[in-house]
Amino acid sequence: MRKDIIEIRWHGRGGQGAVTAAKIVANAAFNVGYRGVLMMPTFGTERRGAPVVTFLKLSKEKIYDISPIEKPDMVVVLDHLIIEEVSIIDDIKPGGFLIVNTPKPVEAYKYNGLKVAVADVTKIACEAGLQNGIVNSGIIGAFAKASGLVDIEALVEAIKYEFKERKPIENALAASLTYDKTVIGDK
Repeated sequence: MRKDIIEIRWHGRGGQGAVTAAKIVANAAFNVGYRGVLMMPTFGTERRGAPVVTFLKLSKEKIYDISPIEKPDMVVVLDHLIIEEVSIIDDIKPGGFLIVNTPKPVEAYKYNGLKVAVADVTKIACEAGLQNGIVNSGIIGAFAKASGLVDIEALVEAIKYEFKERKPIENALAASLTYDKTVIGDK
């Protein structure tokens, strides 16, 4: 999955923390040597529970292309039901990765030419001591396992920093547990 610029699109619902998750990954990526880190959150009239999208570009070199992501290398989905509501699969690059928070097995997601990784982040986050629906830290663990772009240790440190006032241990645990429990399917 390595190339000049890695483009990642995050789909969640208002209040789930898709923007915060992308921000944490951006900070961790910069800390481990990515010199090009560009995060583009989108804000509109979204309300709690409405679909939300944010974008992240990563590169070992500076990024000068600030155009929107049209064909991402990866899509991270914080709520599997969004796949049925919003068209997110069709524009992923061939050979790309779909990372999904879902209770369903990886075999439930068969998309031609895409790699798929799944974890029941909602359940794992509750096991880690977070309230139901708080999945941003957990999905970061799934992202780490599936992408291999930023190691889990760097992401856990970024999570602890971001949530230093709000359950840093529980958020870090959610990421670590999800990392361990993420299942990556065959292409």
